[in-house]
Amino acid sequence: MKTGLQSQIDDFLDFLASVRGYSPHTVTTYETALSQMLHFCEYYEEDAMQILDIMPLRLKIATNSKKTITKKLSAIRSFVAYLEDHRGIQVKLMGDASIKVPQTLPKPIEEVYIEEVLAEAALDDRLLVGMLYGLGLRISELSGLKLDQISGRWVKIIGKGNKVRQLPLLPYLQVLLAQYLDLHPPKTYLFEKGGKALNPAQLRYKIDKLFRSHGIKATPHQLRHSFATHLLNHGARISDVSELLGHSSMATTQVYTKLASAKKMEVYMRAHPLADVMHADEGDSGSGPE
Repeated sequence: MKTGLQSQIDDFLDFLASVRGYSPHTVTTYETALSQMLHFCEYYEEDAMQILDIMPLRLKIATNSKKTITKKLSAIRSFVAYLEDHRGIQVKLMGDASIKVPQTLPKPIEEVYIEEVLAEAALDDRLLVGMLYGLGLRISELSGLKLDQISGRWVKIIGKGNKVRQLPLLPYLQVLLAQYLDLHPPKTYLFEKGGKALNPAQLRYKIDKLFRSHGIKATPHQLRHSFATHLLNHGARISDVSELLGHSSMATTQVYTKLASAKKMEVYMRAHPLADVMHADEGDSGSGPE
């Protein structure tokens, strides 16, 4: 679809020069901004609507001066307005809201190290790591996760501000859950002791101890950051990753509460490093808990 977008950009630049009478220098400024947009943006069709997600570009130019960023965004908005007013093409511009980019981010854990830990960990520890890394959960979300929030291939997560999001379970996690619930059936919470949920500090200690046994320093938040980083590295759309994380500071134009699109499910299942990993016993069916 980006080939068609390039053609539309060329028409827009010609419009600026021949109809609007913009100077060659100004047209070049627009061309530079739109070339960057074309390279980094995500342009696709969803529900019969053309979507132009510029969040990847926003993150790429976040360290530029405010004046430069403003000019680039203005050029993109003008281009979208041209498509709607002169070409009759309705485009939903995503990623145009103000964003805050953290100055520092936790270093993600390399995929090979996570896979090494998963391969050798006991079942309950494997599920603990798998839920954090496979779903991108906050440690507080996992601590409070109840069994009735898990249904088939989906998990309902109640995040910050009581915002609810539905996350798809990878087949790998479905198998782990089935084994875990069969061998260590909890009463209320997924991870509990004496009928009470293991608190974040207890789960954090288990993660730290597990990774340290492999000579790796890791935190639950690093696993969450690794989830996002690895998905993006494997081709997932940043808007979908933001939705999976329930991360409002990275939201584009709205906050989603459920990932129901079959296309998004397919991208997620294909993009996550654990998608093809099946460490569970060969005899299992792979069906998750009902």
